[in-house]
Amino acid sequence: MPKLHLVSHEICPYVQRAVIALIEKNTPFERTNIDFDNKPDWFSKISPLGKVPLLQVDNEVIFESAVICEYLDETFPEPALRPATPAGRARMRLWSKFIDEGIFEATREISFSAMFRERMKNMTEEQRQTRFRNVGDPERRARYISTYEKGVESVYVYQGIANYEKMFKAMESDLAGGAQWLCGDRFTLGDINIMPFVARMEYLDLLEVWTGKRPNTMAWWSRAKARPSFVEAIAGKLTADEIAAMKTHGGKIRDRVAQRLAEYLSQL
Repeated sequence: MPKLHLVSHEICPYVQRAVIALIEKNTPFERTNIDFDNKPDWFSKISPLGKVPLLQVDNEVIFESAVICEYLDETFPEPALRPATPAGRARMRLWSKFIDEGIFEATREISFSAMFRERMKNMTEEQRQTRFRNVGDPERRARYISTYEKGVESVYVYQGIANYEKMFKAMESDLAGGAQWLCGDRFTLGDINIMPFVARMEYLDLLEVWTGKRPNTMAWWSRAKARPSFVEAIAGKLTADEIAAMKTHGGKIRDRVAQRLAEYLSQL
């Protein structure tokens, strides 16, 4: 059996889905969390883009959480986390595509507007500018600056609200036929891909903005968050104070998020 070492960050949703997959596989692994304000040299050498998660497998390094999850399913085939048919696997990858093409950024911007923006307000101007410079990628830096300056009024937060609406609309439609999970009656990587991002909206007390009138999605979510892998990878890592803080900060923007969602829906 290969020796697995996950290089991670505790609250990163991409990391969380890799951890859920590892736990579902009942596969032993070691874990090292990275402090992004003080990255060790060895991390920079193996992760040229400075991203987590990374899965070190003996002498190999595997990048990207979706790739890591599929590697795990190929290497440890039981229990299978991919659908059995090519069509099912294509559907599974579409859920991953939702995340990579909008939901990750949506989660980052909404979370920033709710919590991290308030923390940055308490920094000195020099500290803030240092944080912005450390972002590196110009496009991501522009998103941070806009969200810091405008909060929920940022165009990026508005786009994020719209992207979550698109995802939850698709989920409700796919689950309307009575399937227990997103790719049918078996729990798969399709569900794992989505779970950490839905969790973040729930902890911010924002989830029902999108799902309040989507019973199939909420039933799916009840099943998903009851899984031991979710509890161990996400819920069990949060303290009561952390959960309370997210709920408080998210609650402050909840009404405006709902209003901006209504603005988006009125234009369809």
